[in-house]
Amino acid sequence: MERIVILILAVILFFGFCPAKAEEVVDLSALTTYQNVRYQDCIKVFNTDNVKLLHLTIASINANHFKIDEIQSRTGFVLFTAVGKQFLASISNVNTSQGMLKITPVDDNYYFQPGIVTNIFKYIELNLNTKLETIN
Repeated sequence: MERIVILILAVILFFGFCPAKAEEVVDLSALTTYQNVRYQDCIKVFNTDNVKLLHLTIASINANHFKIDEIQSRTGFVLFTAVGKQFLASISNVNTSQGMLKITPVDDNYYFQPGIVTNIFKYIELNLNTKLETIN
């Protein structure tokens, strides 16, 4: 009986003095409410070439149920509409092994939902190592 009490006290003391490390939780309302988005938050460099980045960007826009208005694969531009606002996704080379994706609103009004941009970036990061398949 005494051993159980001592064990319980030891566990309580152990967890009482150990600091709890909470994961950083992003508030969903912060991603869905309209706010001024910094231009720097709309640009991201990925460790892949620009061709694969273009394909991943198109897949990401499609997976987020945004409407693709126009694709210019030669220049690396994708025009899409999200939540009634048009955006331009432009892909360019940083070097041979890195590509840069820039998602900007067409009307240059950066007052929109930041979740539009962050969801596209997260989708690309999650699928960066998957191989592209040709569907016949």
